[in-house]
Amino acid sequence: MSLSKKRWIILAASCFVNICIGSIYSWSIFSGPAAERLFEITGREVAQISLVFTVANGVGPITMISGGYFNDTLGPKWVVFIGGLMFGAGMILSGLATSFAMLMAGYGLLCGLGMGMVYGCTVSNSVKFFPDRKGLAGGLTTASYGISSVLIPPIGNALITGLGVSYAFIILGAVMLAIICVSAFFISKCPAGFAPEGWTPPAAGPGAGAADKNWRGMLSSGVFYVMILMLLCGAFSGLMAVSQASPVAQGMMGMTSGEAAVVVSVLALFNAAGRIGSGVISDKIGYVRTFSLVFAVAAAALTALYFCREGMTALFYVGMSLTGVCFGSLMGVYPSFTAASFGSKNNSVNYGIMFIGFALAGYFGPTIMSGVYQDTGAYQNAFLIAAALSVLGLALTLVYRRMAARR
Repeated sequence: MSLSKKRWIILAASCFVNICIGSIYSWSIFSGPAAERLFEITGREVAQISLVFTVANGVGPITMISGGYFNDTLGPKWVVFIGGLMFGAGMILSGLATSFAMLMAGYGLLCGLGMGMVYGCTVSNSVKFFPDRKGLAGGLTTASYGISSVLIPPIGNALITGLGVSYAFIILGAVMLAIICVSAFFISKCPAGFAPEGWTPPAAGPGAGAADKNWRGMLSSGVFYVMILMLLCGAFSGLMAVSQASPVAQGMMGMTSGEAAVVVSVLALFNAAGRIGSGVISDKIGYVRTFSLVFAVAAAALTALYFCREGMTALFYVGMSLTGVCFGSLMGVYPSFTAASFGSKNNSVNYGIMFIGFALAGYFGPTIMSGVYQDTGAYQNAFLIAAALSVLGLALTLVYRRMAARR
């Protein structure tokens, strides 16, 4: 089979892998039952157990960078395989946990590190196989990661209800370990200079990355710092909304827990749709125009959320849906944007470093929203802060254009 055909199998296998590791964002369905099992639950323990997700989200860039090095030098098969072992083992250890420390080691460290190793590898390798459709490849692989937060919670809830949280962790961990490790053998390294049959590389334009840069070359480029700030500004609102969607829906809009669960699902679906849609759009109009559109829409959506009050349900759904689309759009396009700016050869490591912007947004977004709520008793001002950052992101796209034009 020619590589031009085989690359679609590689893309499909990468998507299956990312559905599994994307379950790390289903932490909310495990946190309550896990806390009840490990603690005589109080307010302090609830706050303590939330640190597990913070750590899992924060350690990902470590293995994205180190795993990216091995992906670029040895190929993705064994990187994905080892990452799958780590992720699955982390889930199983979480099910066996008898203390907070074991849960942190399992879900916080092993799952988080395994996720980072696998995610950076599958996304970067897929983008390399689709130089003619970088946006689409990046969009599909990141969308499969995002759609996991729609697919996994119903399965996890059913297992928790029927068997308890320990068995839910163990069963899901074993299944995901098997899926990732088997899928790894369908993922091969993209040869240097690969071009699909019938496609001729276009002439390099401004910011297109005429030469491959390693991580040192990327860090020495001023445009990198503009890009990582753009990622931070864009991911801030998305991670803020994703992490707090249910309490915001209940506390700000007076929804029941069931109605809030629908909001969470809608947000996740629009997040996934944005990842695919932006990939197609960016292939047609370019990355920077796509980002300009994303930041402008996000600023409007977040401003609408600032004005939401109880009874304004339709406006709330529109604001949250557009926030999800914009967050997904940014995450779907950024891997291929990084490759276009600094070359595909070292993109696994380069995007791992760029992903630090996402990790910072994952800390500051939820933290600021929680702090605003504690200080004011309302969530609205957090949306205003996020809207301001979206306006800053829009301004940064103009800075990027000027810097790229001089390169």
